[in-house]
Amino acid sequence: MSRPVYLDYQATTPLAPDAREAMLPWLGDGFANPHSPHRMGREAAAAVDVARAAIGRLLPDGGRLIFTGGATEAANLALKGAAARAPDGRRRIVTIATEHACVLDTVRWLGGQGFDVDILPVGTDGLVDPARAARAIDARTAIVAAMLVNNEIGVIQPVAVLAGMARAAGALFLCDAVQGYGRVAVPDADMIAISAHKIHGPKGIGALWLRDGVALEPQMHGGGQEGGIRSGTLSPALCAGFGAAATLAQARFAADAAHVERLWHRAVARLEGWTINGATSPRYHGNLNVRAPGIDAARLISDVRGAAFSAGSACASGSGRPSHVLAAIGLDRAEAAASIRIGFGRYTGADELDRALDLIADAAERQGVKAA
Repeated sequence: MSRPVYLDYQATTPLAPDAREAMLPWLGDGFANPHSPHRMGREAAAAVDVARAAIGRLLPDGGRLIFTGGATEAANLALKGAAARAPDGRRRIVTIATEHACVLDTVRWLGGQGFDVDILPVGTDGLVDPARAARAIDARTAIVAAMLVNNEIGVIQPVAVLAGMARAAGALFLCDAVQGYGRVAVPDADMIAISAHKIHGPKGIGALWLRDGVALEPQMHGGGQEGGIRSGTLSPALCAGFGAAATLAQARFAADAAHVERLWHRAVARLEGWTINGATSPRYHGNLNVRAPGIDAARLISDVRGAAFSAGSACASGSGRPSHVLAAIGLDRAEAAASIRIGFGRYTGADELDRALDLIADAAERQGVKAA
């Protein structure tokens, strides 16, 4: 049986050959603990430092990179660590209704710890109203959190504007850049969460970028290996894979963007009868979230064996709950249940995309829906 066409790039991306090759030495003889003082440990530590520098080249100047076990940990560390250091007069956190669960759930948890939480709505385009945000971000605000590229519908929030509002109010700004890092320009911020496996790196490693001068309360205690903020032994292999993936993303930035743009136009033309969820601009065009009346998305995903795509966030799949992102842009349960997310990128071929879209269209017709 042939391998399905992979169209779920928002959930994870294929491991780049460069990243795999960079990891192999540290899975073999280079097994030493990078925090050990002997020569083998120093060699492993040097590999970690090289990776840290490579990852940082796609981030703003004037900050430091803290490795974490993933972006979920990075967001938790940023929000809880900053909240623990917030001045008494700043007990408010402002975020957006379409944020990833690692931000929304953490913010809600902080709400139970005495913080006032303001979750801003979005329009049918998936974008927050800057005027509404300006009214919410005031002298009581400790943290503003906003996602750069939405993981479900791909829209790009006005993060630079929101960061400016936060700075003017004296608040810290956290950007969840997981879906945007290596794909679009990352904005100025105080804290930035990123993940390796969304840019063709390995799973199990992410990072939190902190602007110089930003102080966080540690959330894991132990050896304080990462700048005294995050404890735990680092994996040189995972760090090296992340660094290689970042280096490749920087080198291929323009080529990858052009390839994705071509695929976007190809897919939109093929799915002409479907409705795109969220704004088409500003949007990262490697994310095509669409719906067609009468489609049963869960059945469609099951029926199309020759393509791997999704109905939304991998984190929420199987929960039985409708997507909070699709609900936030005004879709009802039936519309959300008729929505699919098609994600593509560097290693997606135009011919295989066409083949997968034909399979999806055929399966939709078998449901009695002619949407293309």
